[in-house]
This record gives sequence, C-alpha cells and structure tokens, in this order.
Amino acid sequence: MKQITLRSIPDEIEAMVKREAKAKGLSLNRAFITLMERAGGIKAKDKKKKTLYHDLDNLSGVWSKSDTAEFDNNLQLQRKVDEELWRKTR
Repeated sequence: MKQITLRSIPDEIEAMVKREAKAKGLSLNRAFITLMERAGGIKAKDKKKKTLYHDLDNLSGVWSKSDTAEFDNNLQLQRKVDEELWRKTR
C-alpha cells in the first residue's frame, strides 16, 4: 500500500478525523482512511469489522427452524440425568 503525505489540512477536517478516531477507537490514519472510503462510496475489501455487542439482539432470528429443532433436541439430551452415574458420585 502506498503512502501519501498531506499538508495544510483544514482545521475542520482535522477535528472530524480526530472525532472519528476517538469515537471508534481508531488511529488517526485508520480513521482518515475510513472516512475517505465512506466519502468515496468504497467498501473496504476483505476487512472484518469488529462489532462489540452488549446483548444478544444480533442473534435474534438468525436460526432456521431446523437449527432451532436441532438445538432443542440436543438441549433435551443434556438435561437427562444418568441415574447410574449419579448414584456412583454420591
């Protein structure tokens, strides 16, 4: 990847890049590239976006009916108590 040196960056652009970097926890370089990609309508290739979730909303509705049935079946199998094994541990 090539490097470019920019001079005389307007104060408004500098402030915008710094806000972006701070808000998303990015370096100034990464924030500038992200803003340029967005402005140019370019989607970054093969870059995995790290997403931090505080709940499980992102999983809602992603399982098919067969996935759900398989999960429920496996869960039921795990809930069975092996009486013989349970007696040995007492």
